[in-house]
Amino acid sequence: MNPVTLLPFIVLIGAMFLMTRSAKKKQAAAAAMRNEMQPGTGVRTIGGMYATVKELHDDTVTLEVAPGVHAIYAKNAIGAVLDDAEYNRIVHGEEEEELDVDGAIVPDDASSLTELDTADDADEAKTDLVKKTGSDEGDEPAEAKDDKKSEGKADGETDAK
Repeated sequence: MNPVTLLPFIVLIGAMFLMTRSAKKKQAAAAAMRNEMQPGTGVRTIGGMYATVKELHDDTVTLEVAPGVHAIYAKNAIGAVLDDAEYNRIVHGEEEEELDVDGAIVPDDASSLTELDTADDADEAKTDLVKKTGSDEGDEPAEAKDDKKSEGKADGETDAK
């Protein structure tokens, strides 16, 4: 059999091996994360609910989702084990330290950015936004120009031959 014909099969088997290997690594990391749970640890379920671990069993875990409210979940339903600082920040809104702003203050609105700095700016000439017509330019009134265009022609007639 020709080795060139076997090459696509070898490449396919190699790709499958690499894909399953990375998936197994992810599963092992998730299992290790779930095994580090202890009672009192904050967790996030795969559904996005935050809770505190109360009891651990072989395949299940009892979570306290609210004070006095306990629920039993499969260990596979735990999406992430959170450290105490992150859990308190998310659930209770507690911040460890305030961010340093370094003196930069951002205004709440743009009114402070649009105020006039000096009285001279208020006295500046305003831009004239009125459209100037032909009569404003000087030579002759617009009606006189229209009369010259239409001399000797009746309605609907044009210069075209």
